[in-house]
Amino acid sequence: MKELLEEIIIGHPSKKIENEIYHKWDLMDKPKNSLGNVEKMVAKYGAMLGCELPNVLKPAMLLMCGDHGIAKYGVSAYPPEVTIQMINGYMRGTAGANVMARHANTDLFVVDVGVNADLSNLKAVRNEKVAWGTEDFTKGPAMTANQAIKAIQAGIKVADECIDKGYNLLVTAEMGIGNTTSTAAIASAMLKLEPELTVGRGTGINDERMQIKRRVVAEGLAVNAPIADNSLDVLCKVGGYDHAGLVGMIIGGARRRVPIMIDGVNATAAALIAWGIYQECAEYMLCSHLSEEIAHRKMLSQLNLHPIVDAGMRLGEGTGASLAIVVLQTALELYNEMNKQ
Repeated sequence: MKELLEEIIIGHPSKKIENEIYHKWDLMDKPKNSLGNVEKMVAKYGAMLGCELPNVLKPAMLLMCGDHGIAKYGVSAYPPEVTIQMINGYMRGTAGANVMARHANTDLFVVDVGVNADLSNLKAVRNEKVAWGTEDFTKGPAMTANQAIKAIQAGIKVADECIDKGYNLLVTAEMGIGNTTSTAAIASAMLKLEPELTVGRGTGINDERMQIKRRVVAEGLAVNAPIADNSLDVLCKVGGYDHAGLVGMIIGGARRRVPIMIDGVNATAAALIAWGIYQECAEYMLCSHLSEEIAHRKMLSQLNLHPIVDAGMRLGEGTGASLAIVVLQTALELYNEMNKQ
């Protein structure tokens, strides 16, 4: 299926710039390496950009939305209708994701990749709808190969538009009731793990719903037999349109040498798929935080990513990424100001 995607060349981050930034840190009025991961974060960000560090970040958060066919089984504490309710909240600017993005000076763009509703009345929602939600993956594939590619291409297109407008950090976010179930299935398929090791409580489900969620993931894997080393196959069989849009966004950012701030467990599942398509993508990822979801740490290990923040969060929607942006902006300002002394 990879041949359906346009061939994309992703270069490596600049080792020269990374070393220059480390050298300048060492010359500053402080003990060597005393800022630890703060120094590494700035050096890594600069290497990804491959050019002089900016004074301020200009982040674009792309909140990819899609409904999941398996949500009807009650795998979430909330019904499928909450997807559209949350999108209405984003439009009003009242959701937690809006508040945190504002505090992080981050522009938030909502993208409909596969919501099971007509959003044409919400003019601020970007319409890239591929289908009205995924299929029930306990009965067969969640989407076709052509649908997956179309959703990935939509993510690449939106990422390109943001980069052309001068954004120097792309931030992942997602919304879709049932998406942690799909994420667990992706993690199980790609990491070859049993559902007991990947299915978490998501929205805080009880033990009864937890059993349903594990059963749904197990059935989806058994029916579809996704190929572990073919991430596009995994995406088609058990993924979501929110995942697919993020995959494209990540690939698009890496191609243009723009760093991508990966949010929580759902965004990391998308990052894992993007890595499976182009392994170089991982070199342009920053991990915002460590989710409470049990699959998250396992996926981060595969990607060799280390969280900036560990706050016990599991909300998704880009909220953990907003916290990490504040840390990164502080680190960047610290570097630039101390470099002038």
